[in-house]
Amino acid sequence: MLKKKFLYSLFGVLAVCTALFSLSQWTDASSHREAPIISTDPVADNTDVYAFRPADDPGMVCLIACYNPLEEPAGGPNFHKFGTDVLYEIKIDNVGDRIDHISYQFEFTDIVGNGNTFLYNTGEVSTLGDPDLNVKQTYTVKRVVNGVTEWTSSPLPVTPNYVGGNSHNDPNYAGPSSMPNYAGLMSEGVRDLPSSGGKVFAGPTDDPFFVDLGAAFDLLKIRPGAPGNGGGGKDALAGYNVHSISIKVPIAQVTRNGSPNPNQNDSNAIVGVWATASRKATTVINSNGTRTGSGNWVGVSRLGMPLVNEVVLPLSQKDKWNASKPVDDVQFLNYVTSPELAGIINSLYPVTDDIPTTNRTDLVAVFLTGVPGLTQRPQDTRTPSEQLRINLGIPPVAFENENRLGVIDGDVAGFPNGRRLKDDVIDIALRVVGGVLLGPPFSTGINAQLGDAVQRNDKSFASAFPYLAIPSEGYENSHGTIVSIAANSNQNINPEKFGLIQNYPNPFNPSTNIKYNLLKADNVDIRIYDILGKEVRTLVSEKLAPGERVVVWDGMNNNGVAVASGTYFVKLVTSSGVDSKKMLLLK
Repeated sequence: MLKKKFLYSLFGVLAVCTALFSLSQWTDASSHREAPIISTDPVADNTDVYAFRPADDPGMVCLIACYNPLEEPAGGPNFHKFGTDVLYEIKIDNVGDRIDHISYQFEFTDIVGNGNTFLYNTGEVSTLGDPDLNVKQTYTVKRVVNGVTEWTSSPLPVTPNYVGGNSHNDPNYAGPSSMPNYAGLMSEGVRDLPSSGGKVFAGPTDDPFFVDLGAAFDLLKIRPGAPGNGGGGKDALAGYNVHSISIKVPIAQVTRNGSPNPNQNDSNAIVGVWATASRKATTVINSNGTRTGSGNWVGVSRLGMPLVNEVVLPLSQKDKWNASKPVDDVQFLNYVTSPELAGIINSLYPVTDDIPTTNRTDLVAVFLTGVPGLTQRPQDTRTPSEQLRINLGIPPVAFENENRLGVIDGDVAGFPNGRRLKDDVIDIALRVVGGVLLGPPFSTGINAQLGDAVQRNDKSFASAFPYLAIPSEGYENSHGTIVSIAANSNQNINPEKFGLIQNYPNPFNPSTNIKYNLLKADNVDIRIYDILGKEVRTLVSEKLAPGERVVVWDGMNNNGVAVASGTYFVKLVTSSGVDSKKMLLLK
């Protein structure tokens, strides 16, 4: 009954927030580079926000805010970092009056050990306090309740950039790895908060968002073809990192009445979440090249529900949105009730009948007030504002059972009831904008199958805090193509031998790198098969340039389910020939 009560109104907000295939306003990801000014200020650019009850610790709520889009892992010597002149905040409205009654504030400080070297690290780094880590950051966390600071943490370490690890398969490589145990560094970066049971992490991680941007930018294609529900898309954010803040606190510390286990029908169980980045109102560039900020903090980036600023608001309103607060969201109401993008969607796909484009009063309930019977508080109907709302009275499902389509496929613990890392907001958006929630005839045929053909992240998420995937490393990154160099020549040449190179590591758990050489530009198909010859996963299906390449298999099948231990085969098919290698997964 819960699902039926809000399916119709849910259609509205998702159609507006995610009618993301506008020819003029498609952007890099959930909120990657979504407004003109913030696109030039990446350290303050809030890319994604998540809020969920973790299955391994259901008495807590985990809040994640990611910043600095499209970080290149090999981007040294000045690797990406948090801004020391930026105030990062995760805000919570637990009353329903559009105001943040709880705020977690994060401020960062640089520490440089030796300023007379260009090196980020001067040797192998084994701990966060290792003197060989030349460039460090620390941060403090402050909890502010109704304008009063409850506590401030001591300085905590930021996990460093993953310069290089222990996965080298380069026959010419000789020497130490910068960070042979990065997983240990990431674990060391998890710290306790100065409150009962809370934890926090800050540092680079794999970008958790997944979407085929390349196809979308190329005149809104679906790769390999509509409706896009069978996989085969290319995650444009694969191999890129972001800087993430993950904080986990007891539910009792965020509910209005302090309840640790509220009933899902209790309005006190519903909280709204958004994240911001702010800068000082005045910046002075000093004669020695340094910069000094003064004045009040002014918001420059804001994000709650994904896909709002970049596709709902026109260009003239985007920077204004980033500087505004939820209490003032009524000024943007007309962009919700008369969405420009709904008409564009009607012209892009063979949807059944036209989606309504005017008088969309149904959009207001979900977009600005929460979904009735799920995430709407009594006050919300009187005080509309855009927030990522979560009902903390709804228990989580087991990590392995999370449904990537969330509420529209019956998993009410998923988006738009908060947002989990696995939630596929792009596919949810496309199916909803196609009318799947309106019932027949919209809920059948191609409308109910639309997607961007990217159904999961390129890396597996963790089932324990901080839940994010380990970042890509600089030495082994997926953006460079290794080519051979002819002796006494400045000319690049193609690889000498076509085919697969033995995967590494092998045996492996949970992921392995699969390298292959292409002699020419070619249509490439790479698939994983089990020992009985049954297809397990399609890894590559596209035309690629010549050179040496690498693709990662994370041990998942085409349905996003982890496969069992055993022998598997990887098969490469091109016009130049066919090659295969045996691999061993051990858990």
